[in-house]
Amino acid sequence: MNTNEQMIAEIEDHLNSVQTLMAPTFLSKIEQAATLIIETISNGKKLLLFGNGGSASDAQHIAAEFTGRYVKERRGLPAIALTTDTSALTAIGNDYGFASVFSRQVEALAQPGDLVIGISTSGNSENVVAGLMEAKNRGCGLIGFTGENGGMVSVISNITLNVNSSTTARVQEMHILVGHLLCSAVDRMFAPEN
Repeated sequence: MNTNEQMIAEIEDHLNSVQTLMAPTFLSKIEQAATLIIETISNGKKLLLFGNGGSASDAQHIAAEFTGRYVKERRGLPAIALTTDTSALTAIGNDYGFASVFSRQVEALAQPGDLVIGISTSGNSENVVAGLMEAKNRGCGLIGFTGENGGMVSVISNITLNVNSSTTARVQEMHILVGHLLCSAVDRMFAPEN
């Protein structure tokens, strides 16, 4: 397979993954997640997001869309990516182990009624699962972004946005698309009418 053929195959795989997001059951889950985000913010609570690697970047990207803006002008919305504080990550990782880097921050920052979003392409990242468990124990709502079979993240989350793929790149591509769909729904609710 030459380079062109390989690129076409990957683009086709991407498009097939996008098609799965349009299934009524998946669209319903996105709508439920949007409603939960809107309710959380409307109740004066915040979002906490985290993941590893590309999922860490997705957590930061989505949080930035809320605190800054997505498309429409609106007030900044409370969202924090727990992947951005290198001092906290390295101190907690050094003192307690990498499995605790998110749960310890959730312990410090989460309040009952906050919404915690854990992103794991496998659904089984130990530190993401631990962070979500800590959030559950603190009375927070839980949304999981996963791939494959959803893993432990799907077991403990209130809503799981499970991309039906075992290819990490496709799962991550769909996660950011889903994140943008959520941002769009939030914009429609909080942006003043133009």
